[in-house]
Amino acid sequence: NGAICSQPCSPSFHGEKSFVCEDRKWQMLTDACANLDVQSLFQPVHGNPGDGARYFGADEHGNSNCQADFSCIIPDILSSPAIPGNIADIVELLKKISLLLSENVNREKMQSYSRIANHILNSSIISNWAFVRDRNASSILLDSVNSFAGKLLLRNGSESIQEHFISTKGYSIHKNTSGKSFGFSMQFNNTGNITGHVVIPEEELSKLHKTSKAVSIAFPTLGAIIETNRLDPVFVNGMVLSVSLPEELHHVLLTFEKVNKLENVRAQCVGWHSAERRWDNRACTVKSDNISSVVCICKHRHRTFKSFSILMSPATLRNAVLDYITRVGLGLSIFSLALCLIIETVVWHHVTKTEITYMRHFCLVNIATSLLVADVLFILAAIVHNTALNHQLCVAATFFLHFFYLALFFWMFTLGLLILYGLLLIFFKITRFVFIVTAFSIGYGCPLVISILTVAITEPQNGYLRTGACWLNWYETKALLAFVVPALSIIVVNMVVVVVVVVKTGRSSVGEGCKSQDLSNMIRISKNVALLTPLLGLTWGFGLATVVNTRSLAFHVTFALLNAFQGFFILLFGTLLDRKTREALRMSCLSSKQKCSLAK
Repeated sequence: NGAICSQPCSPSFHGEKSFVCEDRKWQMLTDACANLDVQSLFQPVHGNPGDGARYFGADEHGNSNCQADFSCIIPDILSSPAIPGNIADIVELLKKISLLLSENVNREKMQSYSRIANHILNSSIISNWAFVRDRNASSILLDSVNSFAGKLLLRNGSESIQEHFISTKGYSIHKNTSGKSFGFSMQFNNTGNITGHVVIPEEELSKLHKTSKAVSIAFPTLGAIIETNRLDPVFVNGMVLSVSLPEELHHVLLTFEKVNKLENVRAQCVGWHSAERRWDNRACTVKSDNISSVVCICKHRHRTFKSFSILMSPATLRNAVLDYITRVGLGLSIFSLALCLIIETVVWHHVTKTEITYMRHFCLVNIATSLLVADVLFILAAIVHNTALNHQLCVAATFFLHFFYLALFFWMFTLGLLILYGLLLIFFKITRFVFIVTAFSIGYGCPLVISILTVAITEPQNGYLRTGACWLNWYETKALLAFVVPALSIIVVNMVVVVVVVVKTGRSSVGEGCKSQDLSNMIRISKNVALLTPLLGLTWGFGLATVVNTRSLAFHVTFALLNAFQGFFILLFGTLLDRKTREALRMSCLSSKQKCSLAK
């Protein structure tokens, strides 16, 4: 990859010579230098269990000591460095074994399989997974191990196979069992162990019609490997526990010890959706959560949910102040925007007599309407997500939320252009018709095109929604850029507008020759900046601070205050502090005592 390397390694399992740089971080694979011919193992992609025996040195009659537990290949695998190319080959090998050699999975077979998997699950080589080309390699590994371990044969009603980074336990279960549990205590890294516990409730076991088996697999490092391999910053804060149960059983109780025991983040119980290859919070609910452990109730589904864990996002601050600010701010914002639209309706004919005031109030009404609808949709999207309604409804909520938030920004952009028009193009006049067509094209046309393209491109590959919320995806498809890029671009343009206004305001008093005007000039500039900041969306710029420092509570509180109360600021600075609007309200009051008392 362009690195200059100095020391060649010995031939590796990958079948190519490995060159390692002096800093031991970069590795390059060049020059064919096969140490072990593993390609013959990969030839059959499909087949029946047992068909793969001949690929492990068996003759045409299947006679071979190796095919019983394929132990003959383990020394070469364990002696090979766990570099990205080897990791990919071993994942492929385990996949083929689970497809072709999953018949009669006894203790010896499971031990050999676990030893091979353990080699690439080691905590010391987690960073190497970032350079594995296939971003689904960790998911394939999880599915392969689950499939193979699920066919484990039990001796005397139980089985336990333990490696450092993978542990498998199986028990016979029947309807008269009082309740079955699997306990795991495993090494996570050099600093210590973490524990996990699986319990099959008694009410679930009563559904069994005959004696069956239950198998559970624990992976202390696989959560971190999935993050690294998929470049996903979602933080898995416990071991991954997989469960293989009879079809009659649908619920299981899981206890996860937290790796990082933090007080300011919220735990989330999740299941790995094997079809969509992502963590899904719809699979589990949190029963209890404390500083050291989380208890989850999870739904077991053979085709989708068989593996479970807990997520903790370090960027999600668990603080009641933020929730309170958001709820109060949204409520006040919705009320303020509704009041703003009512006032604009009452005074419309009085304040739109000139072309420029008509255009200003036209933009203001559309800004208020877009934000009002977006705030209502924000609440509805949260309700849709929390009630676990269907996927299509969440997609619809996200589409309209995306559209109206974009419309808010594009109408604020239109207002910024209007301010520049009034300041710089004094002798250039446009008609109302031209303005309305242009404004609607920018304010609603651009957001509509962006929203439709975003859902059309990302939804077919299940990359439109993010995990855990009805909002645009970021980690897999970067769909969120369809909101972030236009919004930040408009904020930058509107900041330029504010600078132009400040410069024009400052120049208007130059030459007056009186120092007493300096204070009034500063007050005028400050007032203009205060008036324009919420109307042009500059408060959203504080969102950058929360990205740069995700753990700072001060930045999050500031951003929540400024944006949750944006509707109130629009009412205050856009309507109530406007002199012509107040005069129009006063005139309306004089025409009707009833209207006057209502306005007061």
